Amino acid sequence: MSENRTEVLTGAAVLAVAIGFFVWAGQGVGLGRETDSYELRASFRSVEGVTVGTDVRLAGVKVGTVTSLALNPHTFFADATVSLKNNVSLPTDSAILVSSEGLLGGAFVELQPGGNLENLAPGDEIEDTQGAVSVISLMMKFVDGSGSSTPAPAEPPQ
Repeated sequence: MSENRTEVLTGAAVLAVAIGFFVWAGQGVGLGRETDSYELRASFRSVEGVTVGTDVRLAGVKVGTVTSLALNPHTFFADATVSLKNNVSLPTDSAILVSSEGLLGGAFVELQPGGNLENLAPGDEIEDTQGAVSVISLMMKFVDGSGSSTPAPAEPPQ
């Protein structure tokens, strides 16, 4: 009987550790809600590389996460909701953009604060947005000659 009790206690301990790990991992990828945060909305032309749980950064420091992404069927833009820490107050003329960590790096959402004296309230929409820039399309423009540095033909003398 003591072996049976030991097995049950060991199994319960393993189960408790597994549940604790999944809760911790879920918070690490942005699945858990932070109680000391508020949400803002933004509409992007393209959110390529951004998913739910993507970092939101201000001056390179993580200040929040992307909590939802959905396609707006009327505008065909991607509507995003971001959750920011309560101690981050953004002016109403702030900008939000999709940035890349380099040529091969992942995407993140960057906040650029404006200079207005009034701040965005929870649930407000950031109007100034810039979607993801496709590195492939930029490289194709360069290869096709759109980005060539050949000089323009000289004008004939008069």
